[in-house]
Amino acid sequence: MKINILCDNENSWFWKTSKEFIHELEQLGNQVNVCKQESELIKADISAFISCNKIVSASGLNKSLSNIVCHPSDLPKGKGFSPIAWEILNGANFLTFTLFEADEKVDNGNIYKKVKIELKGTELSKEIKALQAKTTYSMILEYIKNYPVVDSYQQVGESTYYKRRYSSNSEIDLNKTIHEQFNLFRIVDNELYPAFFLHQGKKYILKIFEEEN
Repeated sequence: MKINILCDNENSWFWKTSKEFIHELEQLGNQVNVCKQESELIKADISAFISCNKIVSASGLNKSLSNIVCHPSDLPKGKGFSPIAWEILNGANFLTFTLFEADEKVDNGNIYKKVKIELKGTELSKEIKALQAKTTYSMILEYIKNYPVVDSYQQVGESTYYKRRYSSNSEIDLNKTIHEQFNLFRIVDNELYPAFFLHQGKKYILKIFEEEN
């Protein structure tokens, strides 16, 4: 089969983790086209949109027989941006990943599968992204191996939406304890959007690492 893989986010975890995933797709006999923008999509059997910031247009969707997304929330709850970050901030002790058929609306199509992953409560950003990559790739690979014999069902229930997060969301409150803000420390990125605090007109950067044994 011909497979498009689209990731329009140049800072995504995808670009550092996808080599083995792409290789496995090719080992299955697929022709894989990796894209950084919608205009690079070709006519294909399946397009998988991974860690994308933009919604693919109708013309882009029409280039493939099936268009899939693995969204890290329990759809229809948690549509939109950065669901993992918002869930962890809200104290979640597990994450739900939903594989669904993309359409022109945000995180809206029929669902193929859901997977629930338990959290230890100590994972930092690097480990969380590795978990997201592993789960995303596994669900997409399973779908492609079974295609076109795949069942789906409509999303049921009220939709909820998460808003986009910015680097300003990584600000630490000096009036709260580290314990109170540990979940925020877990989701900051030490390079892209590190934790910081403001004091006497100056900005101070904080970076968090787990000590290696």
